[in-house]
Amino acid sequence: MRVMALDVGDKKIGVAMSDPEGLLASPLKTVARLSDNEAIDHICKLVGEYQVGCLVVGFPYSLDGSVGVQAEKVCAFVQKLSERLQIDVKLRDERLSTAAADRLLLQAGVKKGHRRLVRDAAAAAFILQGYLDSLQSGEQ
Repeated sequence: MRVMALDVGDKKIGVAMSDPEGLLASPLKTVARLSDNEAIDHICKLVGEYQVGCLVVGFPYSLDGSVGVQAEKVCAFVQKLSERLQIDVKLRDERLSTAAADRLLLQAGVKKGHRRLVRDAAAAAFILQGYLDSLQSGEQ
């Protein structure tokens, strides 16, 4: 079963996809968030195209574990998205995922200008790989 992950931001949404076996996460694309409806339409198309069985959305807890303004925005978006999808939608702690993705892209030699273009999808892949690893280790 394929699993898709989202890193939801105010302007862009990073998208990552697992392999068909649900073992390895890869960045897929970045979706512009011009409006929630347009972004949700795009995500729903991807879910159908890739026959996704589960969606994991990064949840931006504050560093102290509290739920802040950005987390509330993500909850509102996920609520709208869940109403349109017929698959499980799970929230996963995404603290520091963008920083980790930046670090990996830097180590891989991705130039600064290109890093900005792929950062959100790489962060989604980081979130997704953590979720897939937790499934393999029986944490879920």
